[in-house]
Amino acid sequence: MSKTELFEKGLKVRKEVLGEDYVNKSIAGADEFTRTMAEWSTEFCWGALWTRPGVDRRTRSIVNLAMLGALNRPHELKLHIKGALKNGLTKEEIKEILLQVAVYCGVPAGIDAFRNAREAFNEVDAAGS
Repeated sequence: MSKTELFEKGLKVRKEVLGEDYVNKSIAGADEFTRTMAEWSTEFCWGALWTRPGVDRRTRSIVNLAMLGALNRPHELKLHIKGALKNGLTKEEIKEILLQVAVYCGVPAGIDAFRNAREAFNEVDAAGS
């Protein structure tokens, strides 16, 4: 598969999980410096990884929430919480994942993860209204 095909495949999945508006704004906002990272992450994260067989999107979301919470990456965590809801996770399941982050990675990471989850839930709820 060519680099262009992998990018297009990744772009499709990225839009399905994160939302077309977010992805379009992200790509449009890339400048000469950030464009390479935006293309690379779309190609490899979304095109090469998220499209692999063996693990469904729901499971990939669970893994991402745990890792992003553990790494205390609030922007990406909030984004992936919204994606996890699209991939079929419930708020209760997300809560349990974030409690596990708090126990194994530290209460401060858990507190920040819960704060970001609440913000993401509120934004999703407001967009649905």
